[in-house]
Amino acid sequence: MDSLVDHIKDLQTPVSWEEAVTAMVFSLIAAVIAYLMYQAFYGAAHIGAGVHRTFIIGGPAITMLFLGIQTSIPLSLGLLGALSFVRFRTPVKDPAEIGFLLLLVASSIGAATENYLIVMILYAIVFISLGIQWFTRNRFSIFSRGHLMIVVDQPSFGGFEPKLTAFLRSRVGGLKLESMSALEDRVTLHYQYRRRGSLDWAAFTTELNQIDTKARVEMFVG
Repeated sequence: MDSLVDHIKDLQTPVSWEEAVTAMVFSLIAAVIAYLMYQAFYGAAHIGAGVHRTFIIGGPAITMLFLGIQTSIPLSLGLLGALSFVRFRTPVKDPAEIGFLLLLVASSIGAATENYLIVMILYAIVFISLGIQWFTRNRFSIFSRGHLMIVVDQPSFGGFEPKLTAFLRSRVGGLKLESMSALEDRVTLHYQYRRRGSLDWAAFTTELNQIDTKARVEMFVG
C-alpha cells in the first residue's frame, strides 16, 4: 500500500494530488448546493428540461477538465475541438436553467483555480438574491403577475372587445394585452395582469359571459 502511494506521488502531474482532491471535493459540494437551491426555488414549478440532474456529475467533471488543461494550451485547444463534435439535444426550456448552469460552471472553474473564497461569496450572493425573489413573489402582490387567455367568436369580436377591456380593467390591475391571434373563426386574446388579493373566479366567469350573450366566450387562467 505504501509503495502504491509513493508511486502516485511520483507521477508527473501539473497539479499535486492533494490539490486535485481538494478541488474535486469542493466542486462536488458546490454542485450539491446548486442542486438543492434549484430544487428549493424552482423544483415545485416543474419547469425546464431537468438539467439539474446533471449538476452533481457535471460539477466535478468540469473541474477535472480545467485541472487537466490549465497548464497546456495545445491540450485545451484539442479539447475544444473534440467537444465541438458533441451535440446536446436536451433544450433549455427555462431561463433559470441557464443561470444555474452558469453558476455550476463558475464554481467548477473556481475550484480548479483554487478561488474558493470567491465561489463561496458567489453562492452567498445567489442564495440571497433567490431568497429575495421568492419572498417578493409570494408576499407582495405588486410583484405577482397572472395570465388570462380569452377566446371569442370572430364575428362578435368587433363589438365585444371594448366591453371586454372595460370589464377586465374594472376587475384586475395592471392589465396588458400580450398578444392576439386569429385562427379560422376564433380570436384569442392573451392578457397579463397584476394580482390584487383573491378573486372570485366563479363570479368573474358569470359576469364575463353576461357582457354579450350572443358571443361564445372561453377563458383560460394561468
